[in-house]
Amino acid sequence: MTSPKLQPELQRIIEARHHDPFSVLGRHPQDKKVVVRAFLPYAQEVHIAEGNLPLQRVPDTDLFEWQGKADQVPERYRLIWRDADNHEHISYDPYCFPPQLQEFDLYLFGEGKHWDSYSFLGAHRHQVDGVAGVLFAVWAPNAERVSVVGNFNRWDGRIHTMRVRGGSGVWELFIPNVGPGDLYKFEVRSRSNGAIFLKSDPYGQQFELRPSTATIVTKPNSYTWGDTAWMEQRQKSDWLHSPMSVYEVHLGSWRRGPEGEFINYRELAHQLVEYVKETGFSHIELLPITEHPYDASWGYQTTGYYAPTSRFGTPDDFRYFIDYCHQNEIGVILDWVPAHFPKDAHGLARFDGEPLYEHADPRLGEHLDWSTLIFNYGRYEVKNFLLSSALYWLKEFHLDGLRVDAVASMLYLDYSRKEWIPNKFGGRENLEAIEFLRELNTVVHSEHPGTMVIAEESTSWPQVTRPTYLGGLGFSMKWNMGWMNDTLRYMAQNPIHRKYHHDLLTFSMLYCFTENFMLPFSHDEVVHGKGSMINKMPGDEWQRFANLRLLYTYMFTHPGKKLLFMGTEFGQGHEWNSANPLDWWVLQYDFHRGLKQMVTDLNHLYHSNPALHYYEFEWQGFDWIDCHDAEQSIVSYLRKKDDDFVVVVVNFTPVPRHDYRIGVPRLCRYTEIFNSDSHYYAGSGVGNGGMELIAEERPWMEKPYSISITVPPLGGLVLRPEPLPPTATLTTIALGELLADAAIDDELLAESATKPSASAEPQAAEEELAQPE
Repeated sequence: MTSPKLQPELQRIIEARHHDPFSVLGRHPQDKKVVVRAFLPYAQEVHIAEGNLPLQRVPDTDLFEWQGKADQVPERYRLIWRDADNHEHISYDPYCFPPQLQEFDLYLFGEGKHWDSYSFLGAHRHQVDGVAGVLFAVWAPNAERVSVVGNFNRWDGRIHTMRVRGGSGVWELFIPNVGPGDLYKFEVRSRSNGAIFLKSDPYGQQFELRPSTATIVTKPNSYTWGDTAWMEQRQKSDWLHSPMSVYEVHLGSWRRGPEGEFINYRELAHQLVEYVKETGFSHIELLPITEHPYDASWGYQTTGYYAPTSRFGTPDDFRYFIDYCHQNEIGVILDWVPAHFPKDAHGLARFDGEPLYEHADPRLGEHLDWSTLIFNYGRYEVKNFLLSSALYWLKEFHLDGLRVDAVASMLYLDYSRKEWIPNKFGGRENLEAIEFLRELNTVVHSEHPGTMVIAEESTSWPQVTRPTYLGGLGFSMKWNMGWMNDTLRYMAQNPIHRKYHHDLLTFSMLYCFTENFMLPFSHDEVVHGKGSMINKMPGDEWQRFANLRLLYTYMFTHPGKKLLFMGTEFGQGHEWNSANPLDWWVLQYDFHRGLKQMVTDLNHLYHSNPALHYYEFEWQGFDWIDCHDAEQSIVSYLRKKDDDFVVVVVNFTPVPRHDYRIGVPRLCRYTEIFNSDSHYYAGSGVGNGGMELIAEERPWMEKPYSISITVPPLGGLVLRPEPLPPTATLTTIALGELLADAAIDDELLAESATKPSASAEPQAAEEELAQPE
């Protein structure tokens, strides 16, 4: 018989309402003896293995009890129990082990300062006194009771109830004999109303394939990395002055298997790396591969902030993907979503029966447009959850950066809402989110030098990419959404009307160097009825492809790092559909194949010419030649690095401009090293290939010298200065004599004029672009 004073405690165990089952279950001293209690709902009989000591059932319950001398039962003992089918089970009693979590970890977590909270929260392989098992821990401060349920206990929340660790709100339980591959969730009973919720682990590192939602116990990370050289080089790299062109990819629709199935991370690594190296991109940016339940969310409605989606394999498969990219000198950036999370019942929403990760007031805690919930950045444990997630991806998976989604929605309390609550100063700024973003950037740059944090921020918020100690948010870069929108608006105009919208081209230079900008043509521009990039362009098929080649030429020669979404590099006609792979079959056609080759050559040109990439965030890297020729819709400019420079001329009308004079800073010969209208790219071949472009002592456009060139229709040129031939003198008279002495006959001259430009000759183009300045 149990003493009367224990009856309420026992009743709470039976009803699975006890916040500290260790005070009742397990081994306890009692009147110079010990009592061992176990609650086993499916047991018919129970013994203590050490000594084969039988436990007696408490009448009309599933509680079992043994009393005896202390030396008969060791502190760590096993229970043998037989079920109704006469199957025998043996395991160490989870309730004979002391608390396992360290007080210091709990303290740092409560202060929001534990950068590796994933190392003790969640499920981890663990040993206590030589006994192997899994230590489970979860934060649920509003719960009356939390249990671990899984395939090892019939998903019954009465069997493995957890203990709460004081006022931390963290619950823990060490369960022997559980191991990698086992499935589990947390069953949470609300303190306020007794409602029971079944939740996936917020810190889970692997999940079942959707639509299933259980968390999977993972094995300890033992992956052997082969990217040491990359990681060492990255730590000391000067990314501010290095070329960076990013290929944005949705893994689920880049390619599919022969039956339409998803491809494993490992196979994707080989296919994608081969393609990215061929086309010349330096980085891959992945749309979120954090676990998510709904394919059509593209990963932006995340439920697993610490888990690569199981659609493409295991966490080690994803490590292999990144490792293989690094070994082939390709960086990897992950889209990361700390702005909001979905309302799925198994996820973070009302995790312990109350608003926990989110705000209670929907005016603060809900995105009505997206039907998602907003993180409560003012709560230390929530901030710790997000900071730790960011660092987890960088540390455990060697990612080279994070692109932070929807930053504007985090910064403004009134973002896309009619009802909102001002901050304590009466303003619209989300002070808690601002503090979180600053801390995020400070910690990331401190803990992982050389990595990047890139903001998708669509407003004019100041100093997004300036250091936090100067009052900035501390991001490495910011997407230039203004440039993207203005440029696409301009390109959508019929060329005959573009002269009336010339300011859309030139306006970007008024603010270009106020931030560290990245120029994005991302997935957002080719979905939801916006059309594909090629179908945004006006005109017939030839003009649309010429316009798109011109747009990319303008992009790659404009200051700012570059980003293109998959499929836009070869002019896919259909709007992006995440349920289908890209239309690779269109590469059998010249226009698409030519566009892809031009993007490849632009990448090589951009990477091999410091003048095009060294000063992308500083005014020293750019100088207008002429920004006023609205009538002919032409702009010309210099891209520079110290004394090195290239000349860029872009013509946004379908009219070729012959004998078009531009000013140049140096008296020398100029060579056409790129022409977007080359025959090689399925263009018309108008340009200056094979011609001597020698500057004259004729001031023009506020430059001391000038040259006369042919500007192709809907085309862009890049010219490079070259030394004059030894026989040339630096006067216009000598220039005339030089041409006369050359004795070039009319037939040869005519042939040169109709020849594709230098970049139109495949072998010559590759050799030219491969040579650094």
